Amino acid sequence: MTIEVWAPRAARVRLRLAGLPDGAADIEMTPRDAGWWTTLATPDPGEEYGFVLDDGEVRPDPRSRRQPRGVHDLSAWDDAASFVWSDAAWTGRQLAGGLIYELHVGTFTREGTLDAAIGRLPHLVELGVTHVELLPVNGFNGTHNWGYDGVLWYTVQEDYGGPEAYRRFVDAAHGAGLAVVQDVVYNHLGPSGNYLPEFGPYLRDGQSTTWGSSIDLDQRAVRDYIIDNALMWLGEMHVDGLRLDAVHALHESASSPVHILQEIAERVDALSAHVGRPLSLIAESDLNDPIMILPREAGGYGLTAQWVDDWHHAVHVALTGETEGYYADFADPQALPKTWTGGFYHDGTFSSFRGREWGAPLPAAVPSWRLVTFAQDHDQIGNRAAGDRLSQSLTPARLEVAAVLTMTAPGTPMLFMGEEWGACTPWQFFTSHPEPELAAATREGRKAEFARMGWDESLVPDPNDPGTFERSKLDWSELDEPAHARLLSLYRALARLRRDHAELTDPDHRGHAAESVGDGRWILHRDTASVYVNLSPEPWTVDLTDREVWLATTTAHEHLVDAGPLVLSADSAAVVGARGGDGLVPTRGHAVYTPAD
Repeated sequence: MTIEVWAPRAARVRLRLAGLPDGAADIEMTPRDAGWWTTLATPDPGEEYGFVLDDGEVRPDPRSRRQPRGVHDLSAWDDAASFVWSDAAWTGRQLAGGLIYELHVGTFTREGTLDAAIGRLPHLVELGVTHVELLPVNGFNGTHNWGYDGVLWYTVQEDYGGPEAYRRFVDAAHGAGLAVVQDVVYNHLGPSGNYLPEFGPYLRDGQSTTWGSSIDLDQRAVRDYIIDNALMWLGEMHVDGLRLDAVHALHESASSPVHILQEIAERVDALSAHVGRPLSLIAESDLNDPIMILPREAGGYGLTAQWVDDWHHAVHVALTGETEGYYADFADPQALPKTWTGGFYHDGTFSSFRGREWGAPLPAAVPSWRLVTFAQDHDQIGNRAAGDRLSQSLTPARLEVAAVLTMTAPGTPMLFMGEEWGACTPWQFFTSHPEPELAAATREGRKAEFARMGWDESLVPDPNDPGTFERSKLDWSELDEPAHARLLSLYRALARLRRDHAELTDPDHRGHAAESVGDGRWILHRDTASVYVNLSPEPWTVDLTDREVWLATTTAHEHLVDAGPLVLSADSAAVVGARGGDGLVPTRGHAVYTPAD
């Protein structure tokens, strides 16, 4: 077979095969056009190999699929074709109408492996999840971190089980009816183990992002490195979608004929047509720019969906009352209605946090399912000083309101692992840098960052302390406790409600109206359905003429027997729709959840 590597910065490249007899010479590679080097060789499955650039040290393959001894050592040949897939009948899942579940492999289970995660797939199915989104799994230095310090984008971290375990996970997920979305990072590389600059100009000189040197997207080979990686996950690994990290940090020249995101979308659309199943591209962007999801014929990049932090911020402020930093603008009582109806709060308005006008309006023709909405995610929890979840500051009643808002909002809802039962475990920022100086720099940088924000630095755990990682693992035994089991039953009921009532998945913005009634009370509409939210300290009586309650987090609802008014207690919510045949609450979507007295 032909083995190739892009190494325009080398005058000589040799392939080293660990399986060669002792004393055997490295294999000289032949230079080709545009900085590529090739040779003919046939490594055995699992055989270790690397590239020697000029007279330097042997380096791992930039497109390595396996790093059995870490990112500094030799690569291992991965025989992907030997895996026997059982998902031939899998036709995929469209994102519209879906429910995403975001998880981190290392902390989702006590074992922290992909194989252990397979054992929890039935829980996700019963919850009503349709798409499982994995935080980055590509190779990083150390044994654990969030995954955003990856340096070998084609690998699967060996601590998670490597590529073979990854294929087992995807295959099992498909067998359970779950689509898999992989979080990928194309905007920066981690601080340790990045040898790509020795091969070629992967990084842009003189231009950086928040996390380090910017990727040089003006290099054709670098663009292909990214696009081929996306196609590997979606094709070779059978993944159903990609979450593209911080796409606002992808910098390229204005003279580029096609934006890298559009180029990825075009290639993925072609692959989707070939494999006959939907493939989703979800952007994380803080630009509030609809260009991400507008069709290409309308001047957009043609991505499937994008995250909406504004919805998170509006809900967070309504539930917690926090108004520091970027939450300040969302103290506006109209923030919740505006993000419910239009997706973006900042749609050309002034952002006090940024000190400038921000965003652009979302065209009404864009279906709401293209916006991924959430009340919690890995960033909004883990980038708090103590990594505390809503469950660590809100009452059980307010957690139930958060559930209703998350599961009924226009958009595609996303849950962060453990949110569905109000997990008490924090999710903190953790690393495992082997280099003491890097560990110290990360620790001090983290403290300085929160000091600037006015947080008490004593709340900030040491990211490199193994205890920080251990504290962040889910405690599945919590499901045996009544309070956690009750909240889980609510999420299950809400997911069922979405399946049973078309109003709750209707993507037409024209049916999404909202109003602030004042004093922490809102009425939020999805076509003929309405969500009543009472975060005030007093009960709220609501007239329900010709309407019935589909689900409520309060027991004060006399209408169940005499069609009387709905009385929402303090810190409660209800989902209301058109009256059924007998005027009673329908059993569908409601039977598994009973409000507390």
